[in-house]
Amino acid sequence: MTDVIAAPAQARVPVRGGGTFPVRRIFCVGRNFADHAKEMGAPVPASKAERGQPVFFTKPSDAIVVDGVVPYASATHDLHHEVELVVALGEGARVFGYAVGLDLTRRDLQSAAKAKGLPWDTGKAFDHSAPIGEIAPAALVGDLAPRTLSLTVNGTQRQRATLDQLIWDVPEILAELSKLFELKAGDLVFMGTPAGVSALQVGDRFEARLDDVLSLSGHVAPPRPTR
Repeated sequence: MTDVIAAPAQARVPVRGGGTFPVRRIFCVGRNFADHAKEMGAPVPASKAERGQPVFFTKPSDAIVVDGVVPYASATHDLHHEVELVVALGEGARVFGYAVGLDLTRRDLQSAAKAKGLPWDTGKAFDHSAPIGEIAPAALVGDLAPRTLSLTVNGTQRQRATLDQLIWDVPEILAELSKLFELKAGDLVFMGTPAGVSALQVGDRFEARLDDVLSLSGHVAPPRPTR
């Protein structure tokens, strides 16, 4: 049958060495660093046996930003950064590669929804809420555990942690996600953020890094006019 509207363009992320990665779905993990869980007022597990279940949420695939230009989000006065390792799944839902990204959050909307016991999609799943750097094949990144994830804003470090501090590591998260969803090639998984989340303002310049292997840089632009 013929489409009755024009098919939307598919979001794609550049891949180191050439080509692009077409994005199918974006999954995100909440409270996956103990220090961030603590700063958000959530319980912190004392051991793996006390972890319970990981917290998942999603973003639309077209929330991806690949050019580093992030318009300040509409309907918020408290736009927060959350730097994260991003896992890109290839054929057979196996790990293809990694990137660094930002899980941008309308913290005021999220907090208001949480206070009422309501879903907080509007605080997470909005336009331009998933800036991401280029994807590097997994073999180029190597062992994740000793690597350091960091974010600077206007040259000042705001977030920094080693990936061995993840409450749920990559294989564990993929196993848990697979119980809830059929993972496929093109899926991205944002793995959670360490402590230090804070507000961004128009004009701020940011740089996220995983050591010297992965990077993302950009700036916050003025809000786009609403229709």
